[in-house]
Amino acid sequence: MSEISLAKADLDSARRELRRRKLTAFLFVAPLLVFLLFAFVAPIGSMLFRSVHNPNVAELIPDTLDQLRDWDGEGLPDPEAIRQLAIDLKRLANDRTSGRLAGEVNRIQPGASSLIQSTARRMRGVDDDELAASGDVLLLEAHANWQRVEIWRAIRESGRAYTIAHYLTALDLERTPSGEIQPRDGPRIYVALYAQSLRIALTITLLTFLLGYPLSYYLANAPARISNVLLIFVLLPFWTSLLVRTTSWIALLQTNGVVNTFLMGTGILSSPLSMLYTEFATVIAMTHILLPFMILPLYSVMKGIDPSYLRAAMSMGAKPIPAFFRVYFPMTLPGLSAGALLVFIVSVGYYITPALVGGSDGQMISNLIAFHMQQSNNWPLAAALGSLLLALILLLYWTYDRLVGARNISFG
Repeated sequence: MSEISLAKADLDSARRELRRRKLTAFLFVAPLLVFLLFAFVAPIGSMLFRSVHNPNVAELIPDTLDQLRDWDGEGLPDPEAIRQLAIDLKRLANDRTSGRLAGEVNRIQPGASSLIQSTARRMRGVDDDELAASGDVLLLEAHANWQRVEIWRAIRESGRAYTIAHYLTALDLERTPSGEIQPRDGPRIYVALYAQSLRIALTITLLTFLLGYPLSYYLANAPARISNVLLIFVLLPFWTSLLVRTTSWIALLQTNGVVNTFLMGTGILSSPLSMLYTEFATVIAMTHILLPFMILPLYSVMKGIDPSYLRAAMSMGAKPIPAFFRVYFPMTLPGLSAGALLVFIVSVGYYITPALVGGSDGQMISNLIAFHMQQSNNWPLAAALGSLLLALILLLYWTYDRLVGARNISFG
């Protein structure tokens, strides 16, 4: 019995020691978990929530929205709903908040901003009893556009506290009056801009591979004295401000810049090329900035590859080029995959460089997200665009992981 008791005591002691070690390990990583929670999880969660939650209009005119809830969307609403809006507009004019309502409705129905604000100023001078008795007539007489059904649909649509309308806009879709989803009747810019961003990111990834792979190979096989000096030049851009590197490309690519001046001075061109504020400028500048992100993963993998593998293949009769692609290149795929993934994901969400050198032709979806956050103040649409970009990147990463995982299994 004493041996059993000792065994149980040892087991309990081992369990307590294991719990203590787990607690110690957790306390070590707790600061990192807190940082990830506040720096990544919370902002992303807030973005996802704001993309579907917009209670501004519901808080401004709740009584009018209650009256519009049973409206079928065909013809003008009931006189009670129109009268209630007139009363709400007077209240908003007195509170100086009619501009908020006008801005929210104008995002769905362009031109509604001036209509709502002018009508609110007019309703402000009307007596409350007169509004309660004939506010519907006064509102319809305030402007002819109040006879348009589209205005009332926009007011009701903008009053939904939870809606997927911003995701529909981000996908160039819209709802019909009957509630069906159809392609947007008007300019469709967002899907094309997503496609352009992916194309630019893929082009940059390919260019960094073409430029970075030979340089990484040379760095990995050059003498230490030479490779160390060259590696300093590779790391040098990290010690230079991104803004400085971007503005230097403006000096190079502008009409009277270094490149055009050289080409015209040597007689190659008779007139300057238009290179700045184009997609070409975005690709060139971002390739230069992101090239180290491709070189460093490749270099770290190539440095660990034994050169004797390639010499052994050639000693057995293989030609240099086939031996390189059949022996050496597959061993560098982990570094190539890591570099390509890093360059692609970073370039898709780049903002400063396309904004400075890309112009309208070279802008990416991140520039439009920043526009809605900083200038149009349409945060829900910006959040929807950002959420779709995040989902797209996660989908591409999942596809990459599946393909790389399947390749590793087949090689194994």
